[in-house]
Amino acid sequence: MTFNDIFKSNFVEKVSSFSPLDMVIALAVSFALGLFIFYVYKKTFNGVMYSASFGVSLLAMTLITTLIILAVTSNVILSLGMVGALSIVRFRSAIKEPMDIAFLFWSISAGIVTGAGLIPLGVFGSLFIGVVMVLFVNKKTTDNPYILVVNCADEKAEKQVNSAISDSVKKHMVKSKAVTTSGIELTLEVRLKDSTTEFVNKISDIGGVTNTVLVSYNGEYMS
Repeated sequence: MTFNDIFKSNFVEKVSSFSPLDMVIALAVSFALGLFIFYVYKKTFNGVMYSASFGVSLLAMTLITTLIILAVTSNVILSLGMVGALSIVRFRSAIKEPMDIAFLFWSISAGIVTGAGLIPLGVFGSLFIGVVMVLFVNKKTTDNPYILVVNCADEKAEKQVNSAISDSVKKHMVKSKAVTTSGIELTLEVRLKDSTTEFVNKISDIGGVTNTVLVSYNGEYMS
């Protein structure tokens, strides 16, 4: 038995049958798409705290998915083993922003399509998704809901606050009311008129109002 007989397997044949040029092209296109996804994510982020590491993970996920698909498409037996290996992986990181899920699926889809050799679909599809994201995610609206928290000393101050809010905002609704020995705390959902928050200053000047806070639904303090 010779040395060649010992290592007489399909390993060398697999190496020779795999095209390095296809791998380089797929990974290069995947890298470009990952950078594009990262740029769109950074451009359209509207959350409380931007995470640069999550943006980089989008790029890495696109490359990793492409690499996996390249391996899976080269061998049917390997694809079955890959499915079994990946089935035991569990991800427990919490997704804080709903849009982050869309970017994760976008990265995975771009990697799958590129690894499968459908490069035009991956490029034009990603460009279309990117344009849609930029147009709709960054679209400003004047009808955003805000949460207004007002602390009143007594019932008289509460009535004046409700009257001032009715005259100053487009729509409002009481979400909760807490009555304690120290006063009354009102939590209201309001929709602003002309995106102005000057009415908060007027409410703060009402006698008996001890504290006033206006906060948007994404956690940004407005006043």
